Amino acid sequence: MANNARQINNNQGSHLSIVGDTYRIIISGEQTNGEFAMIDMLVPPGGGPGPHAHASFHESFYVVDGEVEFKTETGKTIAQKGDVITIPKGGAIHSFKNVSDSMAHLLCTVVPAGLDAFFEEIGTPVKPGEFLPHPHLDKDAIEKLMAIAKKYGQEVYPPDYLDK
Repeated sequence: MANNARQINNNQGSHLSIVGDTYRIIISGEQTNGEFAMIDMLVPPGGGPGPHAHASFHESFYVVDGEVEFKTETGKTIAQKGDVITIPKGGAIHSFKNVSDSMAHLLCTVVPAGLDAFFEEIGTPVKPGEFLPHPHLDKDAIEKLMAIAKKYGQEVYPPDYLDK
């Protein structure tokens, strides 16, 4: 049996600014033959993605630090350090937001991979620990984001979709 174990050092992987958060692609689908991807997410207070869904992959979040509010159509919950949130295949509409006064740190694993490629396409490369302001998206930018999301099997919803 071939030894295919690998170590990924803290400085490896691309760092990307996504909606004001900074994500590091720890291991990409390209490196796992599309089986999974792992993403390290640093989410400043008030940060996090708006409502979205992806029917074709399972997503799990491990809260390394901070407090994050997860919302779905069935309600909301606060996940704290050590908690795990899972979004199974099937397309549950969900979002999350850092509701604390300090940085939230999440580890996200997706099975199969694909979310990592989406982030690579929409993200802005940054240095480790660098944060860009949350971008203001005009109508054209929103339409472009929605088209790219669809290309990766995701659907994006209006920011207040889960507030109803």
